[in-house]
Amino acid sequence: MGSHQDTLPTPVTAAGRDGLAALLDRPERAVIALDFDGTLAPIVPDPEQARAHPGAVPALAALAPLVGRVAVITGRPAEVAVRLGGFGGVPGLEHLVVLGHYGAERWDAVSGAVQSPPEDPGVAAARAELPALLADLDAGEDRGSWIEEKGRAVAVHTRRAADPEALFAALRTPLAALATRHGLVLEPGRLVLELRPAGMDKGVALTDCLRESGAESVLYAGDDLGDLAAFAAVERLRGEGLPGLLVCSASAEVRELTDRADLAVDGPGGVVALLGALAERVRGAR
Repeated sequence: MGSHQDTLPTPVTAAGRDGLAALLDRPERAVIALDFDGTLAPIVPDPEQARAHPGAVPALAALAPLVGRVAVITGRPAEVAVRLGGFGGVPGLEHLVVLGHYGAERWDAVSGAVQSPPEDPGVAAARAELPALLADLDAGEDRGSWIEEKGRAVAVHTRRAADPEALFAALRTPLAALATRHGLVLEPGRLVLELRPAGMDKGVALTDCLRESGAESVLYAGDDLGDLAAFAAVERLRGEGLPGLLVCSASAEVRELTDRADLAVDGPGGVVALLGALAERVRGAR
């Protein structure tokens, strides 16, 4: 993986530097939590074609045995993230946990099984209404939108449209109304609007993961608006005395995370380099 030991970047905030210092001081009590799309995998027009960055699995496999836990927290179904990430059966990732659907699903490498609740009836109802709603808005597939089936959620993408941002803006209010009508929440992302059950977000999933593992420090890396809940959870926990490091997988599409991060890196390649540098630094300190 090359030499990363002297390339570990310095967080720009005091809280971030404290979080990194705590992680390096007691890595066996640290949790490394990461989003998938845009963080471990480059964003692509078709989500089914997404794959983890080529260096992601080797970097995670090098780091995971040195820390308390590695968790991937994603809006995707857990088994889809495992398949697209190539996380199953990898030496070094025996204790990886993938929390899908914002934590509603859980896959762990020990059993290889997915634990999941039944489908929310509101998602099924919204899914049934979506094609007609998009057609009425003159925003159907012929206009470049398309519906992604996510099992316990459903999403509308605009990346293929002639003007993706304009279509995204036009759909935001009517889809928010559809979500409200069926007891769902609308989660905007990078040219995608996702309708999902209320009461679960990446902040809740991350907090539960940290408490379950008895973590004494946390690193969370994300790239999109859905990761803001996890950022807020780390900020809250830092106020309670748990050191944390917030990392943004930076892009030109989303600026909000960059402004709140302790450390911004250049997309999934930057995240992979950071993971590799952490692994070498921890290994070198032993």
